[in-house]
Amino acid sequence: MTVSRRSFIKGTASGVAGTALAAGVLAEGARVDAEAAASSGLVTRATYPFHGPHQAGVLTPPPAGKQAYACVAAFDCTVSNAADLVLLMYELTDRAWFLTTGGTPPNLGVGQPPSDSDVLGPVVPADGLTVTLSVGSSLFDERYGLASRRPLRLTQMEPFPNDFLDPAWLHGDLLIQLCANHPDTIHHAIRDIAKHTSSGMQLRWKMEGYGSPPRPSGTPRNLLGFKDGTANPTGNLAGSLVWVDDPAEPPWALGGSYQVVRLIRMLVEFWDRVSINEQQNMFGRRRDSGAPLDGNTEFDIPNYAADPHGYVIPLDAHIRLANPRTKATADERIIRRSYNYDLGVDENGNLQAGHIFIAYQQDLTRQFETIQKRLINEPLVDYVQPFGGGYFFTLPGVQDANDWYGQGLLA
Repeated sequence: MTVSRRSFIKGTASGVAGTALAAGVLAEGARVDAEAAASSGLVTRATYPFHGPHQAGVLTPPPAGKQAYACVAAFDCTVSNAADLVLLMYELTDRAWFLTTGGTPPNLGVGQPPSDSDVLGPVVPADGLTVTLSVGSSLFDERYGLASRRPLRLTQMEPFPNDFLDPAWLHGDLLIQLCANHPDTIHHAIRDIAKHTSSGMQLRWKMEGYGSPPRPSGTPRNLLGFKDGTANPTGNLAGSLVWVDDPAEPPWALGGSYQVVRLIRMLVEFWDRVSINEQQNMFGRRRDSGAPLDGNTEFDIPNYAADPHGYVIPLDAHIRLANPRTKATADERIIRRSYNYDLGVDENGNLQAGHIFIAYQQDLTRQFETIQKRLINEPLVDYVQPFGGGYFFTLPGVQDANDWYGQGLLA
């Protein structure tokens, strides 16, 4: 296992900041770069702060035209001991900082392989990229002596009723979530990270996705045609539901978040044969506007108390089961950060498309698992097939230039 060519703690701090400023991008704050990229007319839209108490990419908003593309990639660690795991985390920190900041890769000379793929050109734009690193429960096995430091509720994701889990698409020691403005930025980032960490981790599975722009307005739609994420908590409420603050957790975990990834195939051909009335009753919303069936606009709050028997919004409608909107269930809400995917066709000639469900929360048991148990056997299960993903713990943020991913865990 080798460390970055730049010395990590001091040399990287000055080297990355220097290249960032030379490229006209501030490492520590979001800003718009109005220069078009070469002759294509594409614009490097923004950067997001890399340093801070929490990682970017959790509550970073993915509005239309920004962070419209994503990738979740799970890795198995191949290092043999905790010391080499630390070096791997140094390298991951180094690459994430550079990629999310942007700058000019070093010229290693004609006798060496180039330091960068040049997929994004000779100067790497930040392009709104965020890199979010999480750890799986398998990292806390006997290999690295971390068993006593495992977050309290971090386990492997077990199948729920109606799941079709495929081991080839499950779990991982590490999970990297990439979000950016353009798909080539995603490709460049995962390729760069894989190149620089090949001696320390091996790709296990990877899924790329995209977010649809609002059509015609409001929240983007999923591949079933319905608006997705309308009820996401925002502002201070979102933070209060996401960041771990339980003193019973290992001290290093405070400020992190439990992450759920579910890869869900949508049987779109089957769905397209269902009547619009039945579709809307399954969701509890109108397909055209996103309004609840008892409302007029997308962000109207459904009034379940006025409809106790489910005559307007059926009792087994998705929105009613997922969020009953009672005082008792208020702290069960999660933050969703989901994308669509399209893998082409399967061996039977059917469209292989669906949803990358990503959710963040303080407590897997209280939040996601409680919600998911309410959704068992909901009408939608005939049209969706969860087949992969896992539970992960998103590390607290990299505080400053002297910090690195997982320092509290591994120090």
